[in-house]
Amino acid sequence: MQKKIIEFNQAQRSKKFPDFQAGDVVKVHRKIKEGDKERIQVFQGIIISIKGKQSSSPMITVRKVTDGIGVELILPIFSPGIEKIEVLKRAKVRRSKLFYLRGLTAKKSRMKYKELAEFIPEEKVQEPVAEETVSKEVKEAVEEK
Repeated sequence: MQKKIIEFNQAQRSKKFPDFQAGDVVKVHRKIKEGDKERIQVFQGIIISIKGKQSSSPMITVRKVTDGIGVELILPIFSPGIEKIEVLKRAKVRRSKLFYLRGLTAKKSRMKYKELAEFIPEEKVQEPVAEETVSKEVKEAVEEK
């Protein structure tokens, strides 16, 4: 029975988002409606918890500190009010809920971050090659094939 519920919840999801973890630094692009106009507002912070990961509407709690004041947003991931979510950095954490960050100052809550490129398989990462570095012999060999 539980597998059927999980499959149903997976089918209800409307958008594709990258895998999140507690400790990830993300940029959340939210749609803000002001009168007749609609704009995108970016909220950048650290994910301190993920609730309902297998449900049809998981929620994340994103926290940032601005001028010494902590601001948290609790966001349903598949809400139509969220345009996109970008993962910027990934921290090495050993807990799934990072509520202890609420009691720390911004300076003491710094974590060891890894660059996001380390998490992408090497086969998928392609770096562009400058034309100047490619020799004439290589160009001719490519053109012959």
